[in-house]
Amino acid sequence: MAVMTGLSGNEMYCLKLKGLSPGSLVLGNSVFSMGFLGSVGSGLRTLAGGEVTQVTSIIHEGRQKAYERMHAEAVKQGGIGITGVSSELVQHSGNIEFLSIGSCVHQEGVPPGAEKLAFSSSADGQELYCQMDAGFRPLKFVFGNVAYSIGVGGGFMGALRSLGRGEVHEYSEIFNTTRHLALQRITAEARQSGANAVVGIQTTILPFSGIQEMMMVGTASYHQALPAQYTQSPITSDLTNEEMWNIVSMGYMPIQLVLGVSVYSLGLVGGITAAFKSLGRGEIPELTSLIYEARENALGRIARDAQACGADDVMGIKTYVYEIGSGIIEFMAIGTAVKKIDGLQTYTPQLPPQAIIRDKKTFLNTAELAVGTNLNAKTGD
Repeated sequence: MAVMTGLSGNEMYCLKLKGLSPGSLVLGNSVFSMGFLGSVGSGLRTLAGGEVTQVTSIIHEGRQKAYERMHAEAVKQGGIGITGVSSELVQHSGNIEFLSIGSCVHQEGVPPGAEKLAFSSSADGQELYCQMDAGFRPLKFVFGNVAYSIGVGGGFMGALRSLGRGEVHEYSEIFNTTRHLALQRITAEARQSGANAVVGIQTTILPFSGIQEMMMVGTASYHQALPAQYTQSPITSDLTNEEMWNIVSMGYMPIQLVLGVSVYSLGLVGGITAAFKSLGRGEIPELTSLIYEARENALGRIARDAQACGADDVMGIKTYVYEIGSGIIEFMAIGTAVKKIDGLQTYTPQLPPQAIIRDKKTFLNTAELAVGTNLNAKTGD
């Protein structure tokens, strides 16, 4: 029977270099009612601000059920592992579907039926090659999520604070806490699976009717060169897998994903002044200095985190600025702290071109854009 796989030609080539061959596409799903977002418990929690634990719990449950069903289907199909695992949300008029999709892979030379499922990974075939060639043994697809709200209370205090120029500490505290909760949870899942690393972490923020979910997914892995301390406190990294291969080849190991958030207000007086100045041509000094100060504060937070974990450098820093409203902005910085470790090296001296070539889209649905809908179709990105 023909193999029905989601792997591209580049992915298949890279996996073959590691003794793996393509298997069938597998999926699992779970449909929940959107009614849980209007529940009394979550509503009361939203008033206080911070994590909305009821929503976090049910979203985690839905994602977990979908993953478990995909995993069970993979066991039936046979194979050594699942690559390219995703955890998606698809909205269906009043309901929400949690969907997990991946592709089985087989160990070459092993007779059919003799394989035992050994790993699942968020990495696609190209990324998985980079991980394995850098010495990481994949174990399990892991995720951490947190649903949170600024809250009426936080919003009221923040509104009072926003009358003056500077950091809105109430907002900064909520945003920093929730973002670190997602990281703590993905790390805890990795530790439970016997991993000492979570690599290839991707972070997504999704809106839910006044509530937001921060979601981190990655691959729990094991690297024999890591000291024993990381068995209890796995390393975390949001470097791309290609970047990670490069730094390992230079003798560096990712140690910790670090992030910092600063929420700043232009202030009532500053806002009025900036509004008048924006009517004319030229720099608006109030906004220039405000955004600069917020950036420095966020970078200072990740520098302190890096120092606390004993890192040598912080790499791949990315910065984002969001306007929350009413003259308030959020500045977020995120990167990976790294440390030099003696004896590190990759299995091969150079990545093959197929490991870094990005697959091109060969199907575009422009009709979807025309009618303003989103079918949330899975792509090869």
